Amino acid sequence: MNRGKVVIVGAGSVGTAIAYSMVNQCICEEIVIIDLNHAKAYAESLDMMHSMEFMNTKTLVREGDYNDCSDADIVVISASMPVPKESNDRMKFLDGSKKIVKSIVANVMENNFNGIFIVVTNPVDVMSYYVWKLSGLSANRIIGSGTTLDTARLHYYIAKTIDVDPRSINAFIIGEHGDTELVSWSTATIGGKDIKNVFDDNKNRIGEDPYNNFLKLTAHGGWDIFNKKGNTSFGIAASVTGIIKSILFDENRIYPVSVYLDGEYDIYDVFTSVPTIVNRTGAKEIVELNLTEEEYKNFKYSCDTLKEKCNNL
Repeated sequence: MNRGKVVIVGAGSVGTAIAYSMVNQCICEEIVIIDLNHAKAYAESLDMMHSMEFMNTKTLVREGDYNDCSDADIVVISASMPVPKESNDRMKFLDGSKKIVKSIVANVMENNFNGIFIVVTNPVDVMSYYVWKLSGLSANRIIGSGTTLDTARLHYYIAKTIDVDPRSINAFIIGEHGDTELVSWSTATIGGKDIKNVFDDNKNRIGEDPYNNFLKLTAHGGWDIFNKKGNTSFGIAASVTGIIKSILFDENRIYPVSVYLDGEYDIYDVFTSVPTIVNRTGAKEIVELNLTEEEYKNFKYSCDTLKEKCNNL
């Protein structure tokens, strides 16, 4: 276990699921939960502490305040405004999230935070850009959860269809965590085999137009969960825990997270999801995929859509 400290701002379904996922995987020594509802943060923390007898090792989980950010390695921002049920547009979070994130970042930075922000609050790409501007930290220390979960969902649907382990699939969803996201199919492989060849060899199982079908399944999967249970929590919690682990354990693992582009892919001044090496420094290095002309056109459109939203902040 890495003897690190992680602060989670937001004791809702996502924030508490992240904390519990970290506890189960023994990621760090201390987890602090901050929420305007102090009783909720206290109760969630105590509930997790009651589970420690059955864990492999003990993690301190407690309610805290923004003073705890002064020596934190990571601050996770998961607090957000509720979105109407049956919604399918993350941009509806924007106005409410903007106010919440502005308040959180101000309080965190007032306590001399010098670690890494992980932004989960939607719309995550725009909020990651906003956290960067508000915090004054270097861009590599702001990481949005981005399309990490979207990519895992894509792997799940492909793996289920052709009956392989999803961890054998190497394919990324890039761009906006939202309507304009895309799959970099030209770089995708399964077990080292070009994904086009895999699809061609399995037409009887995959059917017609698997590329659009898998992207639709992925894009609608999260909203299907949200509209049926009111939130998505376990998937995002596991993906954020993976990012946190790569930071605290200096793993240099590649995740499709939302990071700042400053000339990579010939695109500037936007946070969007691309494969990125994540380690103790945060976003260590962006991996530039060799996209086809059509993929690059769609990726640039996705980035331009996000830039327009960021400019309106």
